[in-house]
Amino acid sequence: MLCFSTLCVYLLMLLKPVLTFNFTENIEVLVFLPQNNSYLFSHTRVAPAILYAQRRLQADAQLSGFRFNIHFEKSDCVNDALFALVDRSCEQKPDLILGPVCEYEAAAVVRLASHWNIPVISAGALAAAFSNKNSEFSHLTRIAPSYVKMAETFTAMFEHFSWKSALLLYEDDKEERNCFFTLEGIYHMMPDFNIKTYAFSQGERLDTDDILHNIHETEVVIMCMGADRIREVMLAAHRRQMTNGSYMFFNVDLFNASSYGDGSWKRGDKYDNDAKQAYASLNTVTLLRTVKPEFEDFSMEMKTSTRKAGFHEFGPPLVNMFVEGFHDAMLLYAIALHEAMKNGYSKKNGTEITSHMWNRTFEGIAGQVSIDVNGDRNGDFSLMTMTNVKAGTYEVVANYFGTNGTFQLLPAFSSDHFTLKERFKQHAEIPDQSCGLGVSALTGVIVGGVLGAAMLITFYFFRKNYRITIERRTHSEECDTGKHRQLREDSIRSNLSA
Repeated sequence: MLCFSTLCVYLLMLLKPVLTFNFTENIEVLVFLPQNNSYLFSHTRVAPAILYAQRRLQADAQLSGFRFNIHFEKSDCVNDALFALVDRSCEQKPDLILGPVCEYEAAAVVRLASHWNIPVISAGALAAAFSNKNSEFSHLTRIAPSYVKMAETFTAMFEHFSWKSALLLYEDDKEERNCFFTLEGIYHMMPDFNIKTYAFSQGERLDTDDILHNIHETEVVIMCMGADRIREVMLAAHRRQMTNGSYMFFNVDLFNASSYGDGSWKRGDKYDNDAKQAYASLNTVTLLRTVKPEFEDFSMEMKTSTRKAGFHEFGPPLVNMFVEGFHDAMLLYAIALHEAMKNGYSKKNGTEITSHMWNRTFEGIAGQVSIDVNGDRNGDFSLMTMTNVKAGTYEVVANYFGTNGTFQLLPAFSSDHFTLKERFKQHAEIPDQSCGLGVSALTGVIVGGVLGAAMLITFYFFRKNYRITIERRTHSEECDTGKHRQLREDSIRSNLSA
């Protein structure tokens, strides 16, 4: 018995290092971020979040053995990231790639990384095409909700409110094409609805007459464009009395930035009051904001870091979905790598590590992060409307949860606001110009006049045709009489000759 106990203690001592799974590994991380601060995912904004996550992982008892060596490379949303990846890989391939965000640049990097068996995590690459993970994008994990995930919100709304048709109205810059890819997700997700598209080029004069003409035959208008352009469209629609509930207007503002239409109506000009009235019909779909206490600390840390770098934010909120996403990407990779190594795989097995990142839920900096079986983050979105028209202020009235596909209607929600009014009611308001006659009486007079005129015309042509027929018959009879008379006279002469 004593020998058996001693043997058990000995085995436990041998297995203890294995059971704790404290691995030590150097991880080479290659990060692609643009230097230009006009991007919401610039190096100045996002790099502090990645370094914050690195320090957080070093303090984690289970994951502290992973030493992340982070290398930042510039991205220009064209080719810089691809060239940098190739140049660096000549010496040593990275173990993890974070970014790029821009679609066209990300496509080339992800294709090459998937071929080299390197995991890629991006808070961008949101276009519908990246959903295909069967081959060329097999190692991509999207840590921010894609445009298709956002489109699920509209699909749920269309089904809930029984809407049937929509116009996708967007501004196309012909380069990064953010708005094109945004509404492309809706177009692909809603094949059972009557969807039309209308695009105009960036910098092009807005032909509001043509736009309103295209809106006329639809129920819902979904817009993605600059805030000033949205205001111009809404003012034009308001002048045509199209903001009285006969149409639903939406703008998509995923990044909480004015460059994507932030629902702001005030400009300090003479049109402000009309704009405020028009925006009462404009609804905004944006990301659901869930705030934890530690998120406040994170947000303050980000502000401090960027100010030290000499960057002061005057526009959109500093902590956007890109900042959150790249922070959470570090956590997700560390968790997946730890699980893969527990199962006996190395850091170089990108396929295995990627599979451990998919179909899982973990705690991110702003709340729970859920990655689906296809490696795409499930999105939670909010629906905002103007609830105080006098003040012109917006409020969240509903939330959509992508994980289970459900709507949460909040106390400020009004079903009347989302109920389309009948179109014929607009025509009934046209001033009566019938000189005191009712509409039915006037219609009867008009119809009677048309029928009378038709009968007169018919009688005229009948009489004219009948007269011609009589004249033809009279002329024919006269000819026949002459011939008969001549035959009789000839016959008489013949008899006399005989």
